[in-house]
Amino acid sequence: MSTHDPVRFVAKNMRLDLALIADMIAPGSRVLDIGCGDGTLIDHLFRTKGCDARGIEIDMAEATRAVAHGLPVMHGDADSDLQHYPDGAFDYVVLSRTLQAVERPRAVLAQMLRIGTRAVVSFPNFGHWLVRWQLLSTGRMPMTATWDRPWHETPNIHPCTIRDFFALCAEEGYQVETWLAVDDAGRRAPWRRFPGLANLFGEQGLFVLRRL
Repeated sequence: MSTHDPVRFVAKNMRLDLALIADMIAPGSRVLDIGCGDGTLIDHLFRTKGCDARGIEIDMAEATRAVAHGLPVMHGDADSDLQHYPDGAFDYVVLSRTLQAVERPRAVLAQMLRIGTRAVVSFPNFGHWLVRWQLLSTGRMPMTATWDRPWHETPNIHPCTIRDFFALCAEEGYQVETWLAVDDAGRRAPWRRFPGLANLFGEQGLFVLRRL
Protein backbone atom coordinates (compact mmCIF):
# COMPACT_ATOMS: atom_id res chain seq x y z
CA MET A 1 0.00 0.00 0.00
CA SER A 2 1.29 3.45 -0.85
CA THR A 3 2.11 6.16 1.65
CA HIS A 4 -0.36 8.72 0.29
CA ASP A 5 -2.00 10.77 2.99
CA PRO A 6 -5.74 9.98 3.11
CA VAL A 7 -6.48 13.39 4.59
CA ARG A 8 -5.38 14.95 1.29
CA PHE A 9 -8.20 13.12 -0.47
CA VAL A 10 -10.72 14.00 2.23
CA ALA A 11 -9.91 17.67 1.66
CA LYS A 12 -11.26 17.17 -1.86
CA ASN A 13 -14.60 16.05 -0.44
CA MET A 14 -13.94 12.35 -0.79
CA ARG A 15 -15.20 10.31 2.14
CA LEU A 16 -12.37 8.89 4.26
CA ASP A 17 -12.97 5.22 3.54
CA LEU A 18 -13.21 5.94 -0.20
CA ALA A 19 -9.88 7.79 -0.07
CA LEU A 20 -8.24 4.84 1.65
CA ILE A 21 -9.81 2.38 -0.78
CA ALA A 22 -8.60 4.40 -3.76
CA ASP A 23 -5.09 4.32 -2.33
CA MET A 24 -5.21 0.50 -2.17
CA ILE A 25 -6.23 -0.10 -5.78
CA ALA A 26 -3.51 -0.63 -8.37
CA PRO A 27 -3.47 1.58 -11.50
CA GLY A 28 -5.19 0.14 -14.54
CA SER A 29 -7.29 -2.32 -12.51
CA ARG A 30 -10.76 -3.58 -13.35
CA VAL A 31 -13.00 -2.39 -10.51
CA LEU A 32 -16.65 -2.90 -9.60
CA ASP A 33 -17.98 -0.54 -6.92
CA ILE A 34 -21.11 -1.96 -5.27
CA GLY A 35 -23.34 0.68 -3.71
CA CYS A 36 -21.33 3.33 -5.53
CA GLY A 37 -23.67 6.24 -4.77
CA ASP A 38 -23.03 9.13 -7.16
CA GLY A 39 -19.87 7.47 -8.49
CA THR A 40 -17.27 9.52 -6.62
CA LEU A 41 -14.84 6.61 -6.26
CA ILE A 42 -15.37 5.45 -9.86
CA ASP A 43 -14.63 8.92 -11.20
CA HIS A 44 -11.53 9.26 -9.03
CA LEU A 45 -10.12 5.87 -10.07
CA PHE A 46 -10.73 6.61 -13.74
CA ARG A 47 -9.14 10.07 -13.65
CA THR A 48 -6.16 9.39 -11.39
CA LYS A 49 -5.35 5.70 -11.96
CA GLY A 50 -6.71 4.86 -15.40
CA CYS A 51 -8.90 2.11 -13.96
CA ASP A 52 -11.71 0.40 -15.83
CA ALA A 53 -14.14 1.24 -13.01
CA ARG A 54 -17.89 0.79 -13.00
CA GLY A 55 -20.61 0.51 -10.39
CA ILE A 56 -24.05 -0.63 -9.33
CA GLU A 57 -26.32 1.38 -7.05
CA ILE A 58 -29.71 0.48 -5.56
CA ASP A 59 -30.84 4.11 -5.16
CA MET A 60 -32.23 5.12 -8.55
CA ALA A 61 -31.70 8.84 -7.93
CA GLU A 62 -28.00 8.29 -7.13
CA ALA A 63 -27.54 5.97 -10.11
CA THR A 64 -29.20 8.52 -12.40
CA ARG A 65 -26.96 11.27 -11.05
CA ALA A 66 -23.87 9.18 -11.78
CA VAL A 67 -25.00 8.35 -15.31
CA ALA A 68 -25.78 12.02 -15.95
CA HIS A 69 -22.11 12.72 -15.22
CA GLY A 70 -21.05 10.13 -17.79
CA LEU A 71 -20.13 7.37 -15.33
CA PRO A 72 -20.77 3.66 -16.08
CA VAL A 73 -23.23 2.97 -13.27
CA MET A 74 -26.19 0.58 -13.38
CA HIS A 75 -29.21 0.46 -11.14
CA GLY A 76 -28.92 -2.81 -9.24
CA ASP A 77 -29.07 -4.68 -5.95
CA ALA A 78 -26.04 -6.39 -4.38
CA ASP A 79 -28.24 -9.13 -2.92
CA SER A 80 -29.61 -10.28 -6.28
CA ASP A 81 -27.58 -8.90 -9.20
CA LEU A 82 -23.99 -10.01 -8.55
CA GLN A 83 -24.84 -13.52 -9.73
CA HIS A 84 -25.07 -12.20 -13.29
CA TYR A 85 -21.37 -11.29 -13.46
CA PRO A 86 -18.91 -13.95 -14.71
CA ASP A 87 -16.18 -15.47 -12.55
CA GLY A 88 -13.01 -13.38 -12.29
CA ALA A 89 -14.43 -10.37 -14.15
CA PHE A 90 -12.71 -7.83 -11.88
CA ASP A 91 -9.44 -7.28 -10.05
CA TYR A 92 -11.20 -5.51 -7.15
CA VAL A 93 -14.82 -5.56 -6.02
CA VAL A 94 -15.58 -2.76 -3.57
CA LEU A 95 -18.34 -2.65 -0.95
CA SER A 96 -18.04 0.59 1.02
CA ARG A 97 -20.28 1.16 4.04
CA THR A 98 -22.89 -1.15 2.54
CA LEU A 99 -22.21 -4.55 4.14
CA GLN A 100 -24.41 -3.74 7.14
CA ALA A 101 -27.30 -2.78 4.84
CA VAL A 102 -27.49 -5.84 2.58
CA GLU A 103 -29.89 -8.67 3.37
CA ARG A 104 -27.34 -11.51 3.06
CA PRO A 105 -23.83 -10.28 3.92
CA ARG A 106 -22.25 -13.74 3.78
CA ALA A 107 -23.67 -14.44 0.30
CA VAL A 108 -22.66 -11.00 -0.99
CA LEU A 109 -19.06 -11.50 0.16
CA ALA A 110 -18.98 -14.90 -1.53
CA GLN A 111 -20.19 -13.37 -4.79
CA MET A 112 -17.63 -10.57 -4.52
CA LEU A 113 -14.79 -13.08 -4.25
CA ARG A 114 -16.22 -15.13 -7.09
CA ILE A 115 -16.31 -12.25 -9.57
CA GLY A 116 -13.21 -10.46 -8.25
CA THR A 117 -9.66 -11.38 -7.26
CA ARG A 118 -9.91 -9.14 -4.19
CA ALA A 119 -12.80 -7.79 -2.17
CA VAL A 120 -12.43 -4.41 -0.48
CA VAL A 121 -14.94 -3.90 2.33
CA SER A 122 -15.51 -0.97 4.69
CA PHE A 123 -18.16 -0.79 7.38
CA PRO A 124 -19.00 1.22 10.52
CA ASN A 125 -17.81 -0.58 13.66
CA PHE A 126 -20.63 -1.32 16.09
CA GLY A 127 -18.02 -2.22 18.72
CA HIS A 128 -16.73 1.37 19.07
CA TRP A 129 -16.54 2.59 22.66
CA LEU A 130 -19.10 5.37 22.17
CA VAL A 131 -21.67 2.91 20.82
CA ARG A 132 -21.03 0.62 23.81
CA TRP A 133 -21.29 3.49 26.26
CA GLN A 134 -24.60 4.73 24.87
CA LEU A 135 -26.08 1.24 25.01
CA LEU A 136 -24.85 0.78 28.59
CA SER A 137 -25.82 4.22 29.89
CA THR A 138 -29.18 4.70 28.15
CA GLY A 139 -30.32 1.18 27.29
CA ARG A 140 -31.29 2.47 23.85
CA MET A 141 -29.86 2.06 20.36
CA PRO A 142 -26.97 4.50 19.93
CA MET A 143 -26.99 7.68 17.88
CA THR A 144 -23.54 8.86 16.80
CA ALA A 145 -22.03 10.68 13.83
CA THR A 146 -21.53 7.27 12.21
CA TRP A 147 -24.77 5.60 13.33
CA ASP A 148 -26.87 8.68 12.62
CA ARG A 149 -30.44 7.42 12.15
CA PRO A 150 -33.01 6.14 14.67
CA TRP A 151 -33.32 2.36 14.82
CA HIS A 152 -36.74 2.47 13.12
CA GLU A 153 -35.41 4.42 10.12
CA THR A 154 -31.94 3.02 9.60
CA PRO A 155 -31.08 0.89 6.54
CA ASN A 156 -28.43 -0.84 8.67
CA ILE A 157 -30.00 -4.23 9.33
CA HIS A 158 -26.81 -6.19 10.06
CA PRO A 159 -24.50 -4.05 12.25
CA CYS A 160 -21.26 -5.81 13.07
CA THR A 161 -17.97 -5.20 14.84
CA ILE A 162 -14.40 -5.52 13.60
CA ARG A 163 -14.04 -8.71 15.64
CA ASP A 164 -17.25 -10.07 14.09
CA PHE A 165 -15.82 -9.49 10.63
CA PHE A 166 -12.53 -11.21 11.45
CA ALA A 167 -14.54 -14.19 12.72
CA LEU A 168 -16.63 -14.32 9.54
CA CYS A 169 -13.51 -14.25 7.36
CA ALA A 170 -12.04 -17.13 9.36
CA GLU A 171 -15.27 -19.14 9.06
CA GLU A 172 -15.45 -18.61 5.30
CA GLY A 173 -11.74 -19.19 4.68
CA TYR A 174 -10.96 -15.70 3.38
CA GLN A 175 -7.44 -14.33 3.66
CA VAL A 176 -7.24 -10.84 5.14
CA GLU A 177 -4.45 -9.25 3.09
CA THR A 178 -4.56 -5.97 4.96
CA TRP A 179 -6.91 -4.11 7.27
CA LEU A 180 -7.27 -0.77 9.00
CA ALA A 181 -9.32 0.70 11.82
CA VAL A 182 -9.90 4.42 11.37
CA ASP A 183 -12.02 7.22 12.71
CA ASP A 184 -14.13 9.64 10.74
CA ALA A 185 -11.77 12.55 11.38
CA GLY A 186 -9.12 10.91 9.21
CA ARG A 187 -6.90 9.33 11.86
CA ARG A 188 -5.81 5.72 11.53
CA ALA A 189 -6.12 3.75 14.73
CA PRO A 190 -2.63 2.55 15.76
CA TRP A 191 -3.72 -0.92 16.88
CA ARG A 192 -3.27 -3.16 13.82
CA ARG A 193 -1.50 -5.78 15.92
CA PHE A 194 -4.26 -5.64 18.51
CA PRO A 195 -7.69 -6.22 16.92
CA GLY A 196 -9.35 -6.00 20.34
CA LEU A 197 -8.21 -2.40 20.81
CA ALA A 198 -9.04 -1.55 17.20
CA ASN A 199 -12.50 -2.96 17.83
CA LEU A 200 -12.89 -0.61 20.80
CA PHE A 201 -11.48 2.60 19.32
CA GLY A 202 -11.95 2.33 15.54
CA GLU A 203 -15.10 3.97 14.18
CA GLN A 204 -14.90 1.99 10.97
CA GLY A 205 -13.07 -1.03 9.60
CA LEU A 206 -11.54 -1.43 6.16
CA PHE A 207 -10.48 -4.86 4.88
CA VAL A 208 -8.90 -6.24 1.71
CA LEU A 209 -9.76 -9.93 1.26
CA ARG A 210 -8.98 -12.74 -1.16
CA ARG A 211 -9.63 -16.44 -1.25
CA LEU A 212 -6.98 -18.77 0.18
